[in-house]
Amino acid sequence: MRIAPLSLLISASLFASSAFAQDTATVTGIESEISIKQAEYDNATQILEKHLKEESQLQSQLDLLRTRSTELDKEKNQALDAMNEMYRRLIDDPTIDISAAQARYQQAVVDHKQNKDDIAMQLAAIASHRKDIEQIRVAKHTQLNTLESLKEQLTTARVERLRNEFTREGTLEVNHTINCKRTETLAACEQRGQQMGLQKATKRFVDQIFANLTEERLVEPKRNMAGAQVQVLSSHVVNSAFSGQGNYNVNLSVTMRGDVNSSRLCNLLSVDNRYCSEYGTPLTATYQTRYDTTFTDSQLTFSDGQDNANVSVSRLSEQPIRDYSVKPMSTVNTQVVDSNKMIEFTLRSNVYDDEVFIDGVSFGSTRLATTLPSGIHDVEVRKQGYKPYRVRVDLRKPQTIHAKLVKKPESIAAPTYTSEQRNTTSVTSAAIGNAAADVVVVPAGKFEMGDINGNGLANERPVVEKTIANSFAMQNKEVTVGAYQKFVSNTNYKTEAERNRGCAYYLNGEPVWEANLNWRNPGFEQGSDFPAVCLTYNDAKAYADWLSGQTGQQYRLPNEVEWEYAARAGTKTEYPWGNEIGKNLANCGWCGSEWSNKSASPTGSFAPNAFGLYDTVGNVWEWTHKSAEQADVTVRGGAWNFAPSLARASTRLILAPDFRANYIGFRLVRER
Repeated sequence: MRIAPLSLLISASLFASSAFAQDTATVTGIESEISIKQAEYDNATQILEKHLKEESQLQSQLDLLRTRSTELDKEKNQALDAMNEMYRRLIDDPTIDISAAQARYQQAVVDHKQNKDDIAMQLAAIASHRKDIEQIRVAKHTQLNTLESLKEQLTTARVERLRNEFTREGTLEVNHTINCKRTETLAACEQRGQQMGLQKATKRFVDQIFANLTEERLVEPKRNMAGAQVQVLSSHVVNSAFSGQGNYNVNLSVTMRGDVNSSRLCNLLSVDNRYCSEYGTPLTATYQTRYDTTFTDSQLTFSDGQDNANVSVSRLSEQPIRDYSVKPMSTVNTQVVDSNKMIEFTLRSNVYDDEVFIDGVSFGSTRLATTLPSGIHDVEVRKQGYKPYRVRVDLRKPQTIHAKLVKKPESIAAPTYTSEQRNTTSVTSAAIGNAAADVVVVPAGKFEMGDINGNGLANERPVVEKTIANSFAMQNKEVTVGAYQKFVSNTNYKTEAERNRGCAYYLNGEPVWEANLNWRNPGFEQGSDFPAVCLTYNDAKAYADWLSGQTGQQYRLPNEVEWEYAARAGTKTEYPWGNEIGKNLANCGWCGSEWSNKSASPTGSFAPNAFGLYDTVGNVWEWTHKSAEQADVTVRGGAWNFAPSLARASTRLILAPDFRANYIGFRLVRER
């Protein structure tokens, strides 16, 4: 007899099949490629270390040559003086032999010239070595990004393999015997026996699936929350019989297919939930950046019996949390707690061309709208010819203050201007952008700088505690194309990309130079609110110097300590919202935004960190300040075409000052 097809959904698992060997081959192939790229990267690291050591030796030799040059110069002068003295004596006594003095001077001249030639050769050798080092570093960055990209592919392939292993089909034969009850008919006993046989088949199917998972050791401990199911596609009785003792025996052949709540795959593999987003991760609705993106089993509850079940977070981590809720750009509010809470602060005054100081930091002129950390702030408004306006503000909620400045007695106050007069001023906010409104106060404090969580590169270690003694002002967004255009229009400045060789971009994982690429045309469509890219360190400094001259305030690139402190914004995690990149929280490669691996995004497209800074994760790498003795410069923050692991707060890439690419820009700090 034949049983009608059933759709029996119960808890289940997966078993291996040769039909899915391709999944394992894909994972194995990526793992093999990672091994090759890792070896190449390690080899490049060794070569770079060797070149750096050789450069250090060449520099030491150069220092010795320069020291010797001073000594030889002194010897030449002394030999010349001695020879001149012999010539004076020769006038009085023609019999004096001056050949020794001549020979000494001649040798001194030869030695001095040879040393100068040696110095020139040494400088040429160092310059050549420096070019090699720069090329190796760029190659290393490429290899590193490729390596991290392969790791992204590997995780995606692992998730896909597990999904396929959970959703494969198979046929099992089971034999089951039951005792018929005295009160039931033979037909009822037969139906009950076949039903129990089906349950036995599905249980065995589940066991085989889990037993044959490629990553069974990792998944098995979480079996109870896998959300796996089995669908009975068809079944038929191979044979059946009743015994004289009232037993019923049935042999069933059952064809089944596994099914799984695909959104749970990431939790089973202990990877970021973003890898499962294409399967409709239930975290989409409830995920907030304040939560950790890796949950324990007890933190999640699922509703069974659905392909795309909803997930609710039953409890949060016991650790302190910060709220970095992602909201539409039109309604972005930075919600943080305690002293790190950012509050809107607006200041107006009755005069024009004044200057506002908050906690000793200049914020430009009124009307001023900015955000400040919750707490007490000292506000001062100054204008020549007027008495300073001072007030202490206890900022707990958004406030607007109207400052009324009073003229000093018997003084000629600087004039106030009408709107028409303001438009005729040589330098206006329209000419340079509203720089004051584009900065936020970064409060003083201490932090741990470097690879806190052990996921970083060698140049991020050791972790060092740093102190920011004074608050400082930093541009809350990267310098935009529109802002850089104003600088160029005002100065006719030509960037290094426009003067020579163009700008680099990535092609098949390699940086390629394109002569016609520059900040105006970086190789992707951009608007005036996009970050300015294809700029060298010197191009960024030139803009900072110009802005300083236009505003009368000192702007410069942030040093690495300032940059990382501002980017961390009081956290110790890899990103402002946690240790996982999440999905669509930043513009970096494979980060799930509409710009990822395509182009930079408009500045401020994502929620700011606790200090009110945008795009400290991804979008474009940012130049930092270098000291005079440093040959190279560090860029920070990651970029739209670099892996998420390279957008961590502590990641450092070291480049030559004249390098430029369509994934490197900058932002500035303003001196007190």
